[in-house]
Amino acid sequence: MQQVHHPLLSPSIGTQRQVTSLHFGAPGTGPKAYVQASLHADELPGMLTAHHLRALLETAEQRGEVVGEVVLVPLSNPIGLSQSLMHHQMGRFELGSMENFNRNYPDFFALVKDEVATELGPDADANKRVIRAAMHRALKAQTPTTELQSLRHVLMTLACDADVVLDLHCDFEAVMHLYVEQPMVDQMTPLARLLGARALLWARGSGPLISFDEALSGPWWRLREHFADKAPVPLACASTTVELRGQTDVSDALAAQDSQAIVGYLRHIGVLAGPAPALPEPLCEATPLAGTESLHAPHAGVIVFAADVGDVVQAGQLLARVVDPLSGQATPIHSAIAGVVYARHNLRWATTGLELCRVAGRTPIRSGNLLSP
Repeated sequence: MQQVHHPLLSPSIGTQRQVTSLHFGAPGTGPKAYVQASLHADELPGMLTAHHLRALLETAEQRGEVVGEVVLVPLSNPIGLSQSLMHHQMGRFELGSMENFNRNYPDFFALVKDEVATELGPDADANKRVIRAAMHRALKAQTPTTELQSLRHVLMTLACDADVVLDLHCDFEAVMHLYVEQPMVDQMTPLARLLGARALLWARGSGPLISFDEALSGPWWRLREHFADKAPVPLACASTTVELRGQTDVSDALAAQDSQAIVGYLRHIGVLAGPAPALPEPLCEATPLAGTESLHAPHAGVIVFAADVGDVVQAGQLLARVVDPLSGQATPIHSAIAGVVYARHNLRWATTGLELCRVAGRTPIRSGNLLSP
């Protein structure tokens, strides 16, 4: 294993942070997998999973089982990890700019499509190399001017030539679920089955504020469609956001289980040698992110949930009540669709408009920006 430190731009005099990446195997010898944890720094299950995964990868490397390359970033956001206010971790947004750490990544499709247009030919593998080289040049041409920009730049540089990218997150309270772009569903279904995912949510671009995973998979299917009549473009990067249940689901048992599933997936796709585990029966089908219903509080009050995460509900079923203890008003919140409750808030006091929970359904009911800010 090789450990590499990547200094970030200093935000102030007398302080500087860095990202540390762990490299297993050798670049260019086979397929590359990139795994990072806790881009939202208050989402800790990924960090512990990365800790367990590191030990498994070290053993695999000692046995000569790393066929290609695995890059692991166990702590991908030192900026957010340093943001504590009154003992609460503030890891989703950078406090200086109020930007979400998982938004505003490069639009590689726009950056490289004109440049590669004259270089693509009939060989899909050659086209993959051309596109990846153009992506690296696009990154090198950028000059970060803030610490946050330098963080995004470092992570993109580490991941942009990977065949598979796993971005480990979690929700407030949730069952295991994954977000993936629709053209990559088939490549990510084995991972969803190994992890025991209860929802596999797909979109074809979820909005204008590009998330980390979509910055990496998006250019490939968009370039494939753009050059469909001219040259073959492979789906050369399958990336996903893996939501490792809820924020308090931090245990060695779960982290060991999830890291074993990831290793099983890496064996399944040939990044690691050795027999791949049999795929369990799926616990869900892939459903459109646009089919997700988000339930909100109509007024302030105490949240009383009537449905737990993982519950399969029917249209019209009671999910929660919002109770105003002064007026005595208790407003029921019903699901408008059938599906699985895959996430809910961990707060029990709602301000007006607070998102309470989400239900994954089969039929699209939304359009436009499908991601939260």
